[in-house]
Amino acid sequence: MKRFLRDVLTPGSAGAYGRAEWALHWLLAAAIILPLAIFSAAATISYRENQIEAGDRLQRNLATVYEHALKVLETVELASRYLDEMLNDTSDPDMRANEADFHRRLKSLTDILPQFADIWIVDAGGHPVVAGTVFPIARELDLSDRDYFRAHRNNEVEGLYVGNVITARATNQRGQPRFFGLSRKRIGVDGKFGGVTVISISPDYFREYYATLTQPIVAALVRGDGTVLARYPELPQTVTRLTQGNDLAVQIGERRDAGTLTSRSGVDGKERAYAFRKLPRVDLYVTTGVDTAAITEAWMLGMSRHLIFGLPATAALIALVLMALTRTRREAEANRLLREEIARREATEEKLRQAQKMEAVGRLTGGIAHDFNNLLTAIMGNLDLALRRLDGPERVRGWLANCRQASERAATLVQRLLAFSRQHPLQVRSVDTNRLVQGMSELLSRSIGETVTIETVLAGGLWNAAVDPNQLENAIVNLAVNARDAMPTGGQLTIETANCHLDEHYVETAGEDIAPGQYVMVAVSDSGGGMTREVMSRAFEPFFTTKPTGVGTGLGLSQVYGFVKQSGGHIRIYSELGQGTTIKLYFPRLSARADVPPWTPREPAPAAAPAQGTETVLVVEDDAQVNQLAVEALTERGYRVLSASDGGSALRLAADAAQLDLLLTDVVLPGGMNGRELADQMRQRRADIKILYMTGYTRNAIIHHGRLDPDIDLLTKPFTADALTRKVRRVLDVNGASSSVPSPLVGEG
Repeated sequence: MKRFLRDVLTPGSAGAYGRAEWALHWLLAAAIILPLAIFSAAATISYRENQIEAGDRLQRNLATVYEHALKVLETVELASRYLDEMLNDTSDPDMRANEADFHRRLKSLTDILPQFADIWIVDAGGHPVVAGTVFPIARELDLSDRDYFRAHRNNEVEGLYVGNVITARATNQRGQPRFFGLSRKRIGVDGKFGGVTVISISPDYFREYYATLTQPIVAALVRGDGTVLARYPELPQTVTRLTQGNDLAVQIGERRDAGTLTSRSGVDGKERAYAFRKLPRVDLYVTTGVDTAAITEAWMLGMSRHLIFGLPATAALIALVLMALTRTRREAEANRLLREEIARREATEEKLRQAQKMEAVGRLTGGIAHDFNNLLTAIMGNLDLALRRLDGPERVRGWLANCRQASERAATLVQRLLAFSRQHPLQVRSVDTNRLVQGMSELLSRSIGETVTIETVLAGGLWNAAVDPNQLENAIVNLAVNARDAMPTGGQLTIETANCHLDEHYVETAGEDIAPGQYVMVAVSDSGGGMTREVMSRAFEPFFTTKPTGVGTGLGLSQVYGFVKQSGGHIRIYSELGQGTTIKLYFPRLSARADVPPWTPREPAPAAAPAQGTETVLVVEDDAQVNQLAVEALTERGYRVLSASDGGSALRLAADAAQLDLLLTDVVLPGGMNGRELADQMRQRRADIKILYMTGYTRNAIIHHGRLDPDIDLLTKPFTADALTRKVRRVLDVNGASSSVPSPLVGEG
C-alpha cells in the first residue's frame, strides 16, 4: 500500500496511475455491463421461450377442447342417424300410441351418453311427441317459439342446427335446468316439414370438462353469431354473447376456420391470448384463452429465481454452457438422424440387391427347369413303357424301377425350381384359409410326428384370399416340416391366421415390390433355436440349407417364397436365437368384384386305370423324344395318332385327316406359331375339336401373371404315359371342363 501511494504521489508516476485507473474503469464497466448484458439476453430469450411455450400450451388446450367437442358432435350425428332409422316410416300418432316404447329407447341413449341431457321428438306443429327423460309428456306443451324449431320450419338452416341456451319447460330434474339443442329437421311422409329431432346438451357437461384442463385457462363453446353456449369460468347469466366489437367476436363473425389473437375481455376487462377453431359442418367454434398477465407473471417469477440463486458469473457460465449444450445436442441429433438415414438407405439397397439376386436366380432356374422337363418327360415315359413291356429278369426290372424313382425325385426338384422362379401355373381360387388350415390337421400330424404339439389360432371374420389352395397347402406343409426340423427334441408349432393391412410406411421400409392394402396373413411359428441374421438373409435362396449334407435339398423355403411372390403376396421372417422363428405369409384379400371361382375341399379320388380309346389324336411337339413318347403311349391304348413337330405341319395334317378328335400340342413351338395360335386356327376349321396343351414352362400364351387362363386344359411336364392317357381320356369325355394336371409328384403318375 505504501509503495502504491508513493508511486501515485511521486512526480513522474502519472502514466502508471492512468493505466491502473483505465484498467479499473474498464474492469468496473465490464463487471457492470457484462452481467447486465448477459441477464438482458437471458431475459429476452426466456421471454420469447415463455411466449412460445404459452402459445403451445394454448394450442394444446385448444386441440383438446376441439377433439372433445368434435367427439360430442360426431356422437350427435351418429345418434341422429340412429334416430332417423328408428323413426323411419313411423308417424307421429304411432309414436304417441307407443310412447312408452319410444321413450325407453330414447332413454337408453341418454343413459349411456352423459353428454346428452335429453332427446325430444317434436311434430310439425311444435308439440312434443316423445322424450327421453320425460314420460308421459304433456301434449299441450308448445315449442313452436323455440329458435331451433323456427329455423327448421322456415328452412333457415341445412343439416344440424345449434340452438341458443334455453331453460327447460318440462323436465324430470329438480329446478329448471338450462341446455342448448342440436337439432335436425324431420321430413314427413308427404315430403314436407314434419317437425324436428332435438338432442339437448347441458352447458355444465362442457364446463366440467374444461375445468379438468391445465389451469389457468378460459375455454368456451361459441356459436358463429357470438352466442356463448358454454364457458369456463362460468359467465353471469346476464352475459350470453361475446362483446360487440371484441376482436374475438369479429374474427368468429367473419367465419374464419381458425386463428389466434390477443384481446381484452368485455366481461372482466382482462387481456388474454386467445386461440379458436371452427368445428366441421356446423356454425360452432371452440376457443381457449390465457391471461397475458399470467404469462408475464410466470416469466418474471422464473427470472427472479435466476436473480436470487445465481451470481452474475455463474449465470454467465450457465448461459454459455446451456448455449453450447443446446448447440451440441442439435448437432448430435442431426448427426444421429444422418446415421439413421444412411443405415436405412443401406438396408433398402441391400434388400433391393437381394431381390434382384433372387430374380436373377429365378430366371436362371426357370430356364434350366424348362429344358429338364422335356428330358424328364422322355425319361419317365420311356421307363414306364419299358417296365410295362419288359419280361426280362427281375433284376433288370429293379434297375429300371430305381431309374424311375430317381426320375421322380428329379421331377420333384424341377417343380420346386419352377415354384421358386414363379413359373408354376397357379389355379387361383377364393379360399377360406381358416377352413383350409383346419382341414390339414391330419396331414400335418403325419408330417411332423408326435413330438411336436400343433396349435391353431384362427381369426374370426377372416377375409377370403385369392390363392392356389393346393400350393398353399404345400407351403404350410413345407414350413411345418422346417419347423419340426428346428425342434429335434420336440416343441410347439403354431399356425395363425389374421386380417392385416400393410400401410405405406411398412411397404416403404420393406424394400420390396409390395402393394399397400389388405392382406390375409398365415403365420407358422416354432419354439426352436431360431436363426442368425446371416441365415435369415439367405433363407429363401435355392439350395441354401443349414441341415447336414444329404438331408433336404434347400428348396423348401425358396419354393414357398416363389409361390407367395407369384401370388402377389409378401413373406417375412421373424426370428431370434433361442426364441424360435415365425414366418408370415401375406396373400391379397379377394376383392368383392373379382371373378374367381370358390374353392371347395374334396377328398382325393383314387387314380383310375388308363382307359382305352379309338379317337384320332394329333400330337404337335418339337422335342422328338417327347413326341415319340406321346405317340407310343396313345397308340398303345388304341388311339389313332398323327404326329407333327410344328404348327404348319399340324395344319397340313389336319386338312388331310378325315377325322380329328383331339389336338395335343406343346405351347412353345418353332416356326413362328405357338400352341395357342395353332389351337385357334384349328378351331376355325374344326369347331368340335378338343384341345389339350402340354408345357413345362409358364411364360407363354396360355398363362398370364402366373395364373392359368380359365378356358384351358393343361398337362404339365414332366408327365408319365399313364398321366397322358388319363388326361386325354378325360378331355375327350368331358364337354367344356377346363383343368390342369400337375406333375407326377403331386398328382397322377
